Amino acid sequence: MTSEQSKRPLARLVPGGARAARGKLRRRIEAAVRLIAALTIVGGLYSAYAPGVGRAEDVPALSDAAKRGKEIYETSCITCHGTNAQGVQGRGPSLIGVGSAAVEFQVNTGRMPLARQEAQAQRKDPQFTEQQAADLGAYIQELGGGPVLPGADSLNADVKKAQADPKVLAHGGELYRVNCSSCHAFSTGGGALSSGKYAPTLQHSSNRDIYGAMLTGPQNMPVFGNNQLSPDDKAAIIAYIQNLNQNPASDPGGWNIGRYGPVPEGLVIFLVGIAALVFATLWIAGKS
Repeated sequence: MTSEQSKRPLARLVPGGARAARGKLRRRIEAAVRLIAALTIVGGLYSAYAPGVGRAEDVPALSDAAKRGKEIYETSCITCHGTNAQGVQGRGPSLIGVGSAAVEFQVNTGRMPLARQEAQAQRKDPQFTEQQAADLGAYIQELGGGPVLPGADSLNADVKKAQADPKVLAHGGELYRVNCSSCHAFSTGGGALSSGKYAPTLQHSSNRDIYGAMLTGPQNMPVFGNNQLSPDDKAAIIAYIQNLNQNPASDPGGWNIGRYGPVPEGLVIFLVGIAALVFATLWIAGKS
């Protein structure tokens, strides 16, 4: 075979290899283009249908009340409860989800702002007006939602209606004795709990204070949601409590011994009864 003949097969192979290489490169480029197109389509669909993603205009603006509440929060609450009310470790819990009801209860009763960490926040003179507490509650409500107190006028009307109905008032007394008297005593005077904690007196509480406490369960108190005590049940309990507070001279249970409940009353009866039996025994023995 001559040198010219030996070169002919190589000449035929080289163009075919180049075509194969170009075809492989073209397939890779097409695959990359298809991948980029697919990612672009998926990203576009996600941006179009995913709520609140990459669209600042979808974030609802704060109401005027919440804006005023935010100003109060940033000057009086942010140190303990943190930015956006997410809480600060060792200082204060998160307020996301507590609702305006918890805020209004704590602020209107002077428990918040808290001067120092104690076993339990004590009731004090409030540092903010009711309107400021409502604005602060509106800010927390719009941040994370949660329980909301009924309007003052509608709640007061419901309580007055319950006070005027003896059956509803008696039902409120029954509910109070079952759910509240073990801590707040039968006379609403409160009582001691464990670890330096206590159930506060209800003798100076407003209708909204009591409703807010039942709805939010502050500190050691359990939460009584509407599935446990309906709004009508809550109004009946408040009516019973306020009836006791407004009529301190009325003692439907009999002889008033400070309204401390059946235990001290039973003790007094026991001691009086024992003393009477001793004197009766001595008198009988002397006669015999």
